[in-house]
Amino acid sequence: MDALGHGNHTQVAGFILLGLTDDPILQIILFMTILFMYLVTTTGNLSTIILIRISSQLHHPMYFFLSHLAFADMGLSSSVTPNMLVNFLVERNTISYFGCGIQLGSVALFGTIECFLLAAMAYDRFMAICSPLIYSTKMSTEVCIKFLIVAYGGGFLNACTVAISFFTLLFCGANQVNHFFCDLAPLVKLSCSDVSISAVVPSFTSGSIIVLTVFVIAVSYIYILITILKMRSTEGHHKAFSTCASHLTAVTLYYGTITFVYVTPKSCYSSDQNKVVSVFYMVVIPMLNPLIYSLRNNEIKGALKRQLARKIFS
Repeated sequence: MDALGHGNHTQVAGFILLGLTDDPILQIILFMTILFMYLVTTTGNLSTIILIRISSQLHHPMYFFLSHLAFADMGLSSSVTPNMLVNFLVERNTISYFGCGIQLGSVALFGTIECFLLAAMAYDRFMAICSPLIYSTKMSTEVCIKFLIVAYGGGFLNACTVAISFFTLLFCGANQVNHFFCDLAPLVKLSCSDVSISAVVPSFTSGSIIVLTVFVIAVSYIYILITILKMRSTEGHHKAFSTCASHLTAVTLYYGTITFVYVTPKSCYSSDQNKVVSVFYMVVIPMLNPLIYSLRNNEIKGALKRQLARKIFS
């Protein structure tokens, strides 16, 4: 293990990721399963982005945000999955000190962007259902771009906070991280320096982002529910619910898992449970989102059929 002198301590230059399991048979099964999921994730999200960009019928705010959600899903999964796959193939998976910080920052960046985008999509549904007459004004291109700036700006600031907190930690020799990626919680446990600020600040910023975006989503859907209940038409009820169903499913899956990982006290669950839930929100959910939005959305299915027909008969 390489080392850097730091006063009376030895600063590690890399970490060993212990991964999900050390069972050889289980490693092969997980490698094949996660590789398949990653290929589906990349293909599905990339196809969603391309379809939305080339189909004029999908040039609406909801699909504008959906294309960026697909990009965030690819970024989140790609931050950890390739390295996790390598972990199944090598005897000892190492990651450099700076590589660990970059991975931490990438996860925080794309995870935060996803939170803000889900909130923006909830607000978009609120405007479409509760104020349809002024929807085009309230959700103009300029407004959508402002939402996007907030999403990417918030993601960048949170990523910087997490990365800076990591680089302020001092490691004195122990370098085995009990996880499949560089997560801040197990790294804090390895640190031999004062972790009060390094642990609290990222938790506060991430927690604040989760609370803020959940508040926007909750308020939006409360107003949506009130509006739907006031509708006299059964067809109106069905159309409004179907419009929101995909987004509500994605929100429930994503926030359910990140709340477990980042909000629930660490004493309430084991490190193995944390690993399983982390796999779910970093590997499984990015794969499911394109399927959730495409299978339950008639506009996307219609646009896909038109594009396929155009390719076949052109």
